[in-house]
Amino acid sequence: MIIQPVIKGQVAKTCHPVGCREAVLDQINYVRNAQQIKEGPKKVLVLGSSSGFGLASRVSLAFGGARADTIGVAFERGPNEKGIGSAGWYNSLTFREEAEKEGLIAKNFIGDAFSPDMRRQVVEYIKNEFGGSVDLVIYSLATGVRPDPKTGEMIRSSLKTVGSPLTGYTVNLETDALEEGVLDCASEQEIEDTVRVMGGEDWAEWIEFLSDNGVLANGCQTFAYSYIGSDITYRIYHEGTLGRAKKHLHSTADVLNEKMAEIGGTAHVAVCKALVTKASVFIPAMSPYILALFRVMKEMGIHEGCIEQMQRLFSHCVYSGSGHICTDEDRLIRVDDWELRADVQEKVRKLLDGMDGANFMQVGDYEGYKKDFLNLNGFSLEKVNYSEPVDMNRYVSINP
Repeated sequence: MIIQPVIKGQVAKTCHPVGCREAVLDQINYVRNAQQIKEGPKKVLVLGSSSGFGLASRVSLAFGGARADTIGVAFERGPNEKGIGSAGWYNSLTFREEAEKEGLIAKNFIGDAFSPDMRRQVVEYIKNEFGGSVDLVIYSLATGVRPDPKTGEMIRSSLKTVGSPLTGYTVNLETDALEEGVLDCASEQEIEDTVRVMGGEDWAEWIEFLSDNGVLANGCQTFAYSYIGSDITYRIYHEGTLGRAKKHLHSTADVLNEKMAEIGGTAHVAVCKALVTKASVFIPAMSPYILALFRVMKEMGIHEGCIEQMQRLFSHCVYSGSGHICTDEDRLIRVDDWELRADVQEKVRKLLDGMDGANFMQVGDYEGYKKDFLNLNGFSLEKVNYSEPVDMNRYVSINP
């Protein structure tokens, strides 16, 4: 069948299996030729491993110098009679195939990372088939809903402001338009629910479960990913419901750091730059900032995507061979440092001052923004012939 991109609002309804494979291969090729990780981990668990920073972390640690065996957990859909499936399913398949060619273990658990059963499956695999322990746990889950661990009821997050509503612009990828909208003010319950879904609660529960079952190696480290941004976006992100959740994530890292110290380990949050991910495109009013940021950083030659960010994180900040993790005064690992440079932010601000619904494609890097979004789903890659039919029979019987 011939597969074309179908977008509804901010959601890609299709993905391209061959394109997804090429996108992962591009990441692998990048890390092989980048500065290499030194003295990196050997047994890694990645929670949220099929796209964005989670997938890039897994690629970096396997192919960027550490040669780590990895376990990935992700909620994805495979192909069936109803549809093609999700991009993350094909990403996971490609990663496993390529890692196994290198003699590496690359186990994929496709299912709900929030479920107790998934935690049990992962622990049993670590004990019986993965050498008994892990020396790095990466938490990169991004979702709008999770079950309450006690009641099973679904908790939903809200992308809203705190204190007062905010009017802003958001890119509609379906219509290629910059649309004005209002970010409503969150209620106290919505703030609480967002913190529970997108904060550090589940990260802490995973670490506790792994610890209780004795599968954290001595010296084990754990990382989660966050975003802070500049004062330009504070009302949208830092001071909104997402910001509250991220503050909880950061405080969770401090609590976990004390627990990990018992086995000679650490817990940190890495603060990343603004990028196009399956999660970030849903953040209201952030897209104009990203359009301006992309243009500025590309013109200055310092733009990074997910894979560049993760390879720099591990090879420069964490596993450089020095035995030292580079952090700021709040123990945060800052790979958003180039984004927050004063000269970058000054130029971004000037672009935003002149951006509106009529000129946003010219003022900002809309072409790059949309290409990144399409790449996430296997489209707009130069090496792929999208007029050529895809043999879906190859994938139907495969377990990633």
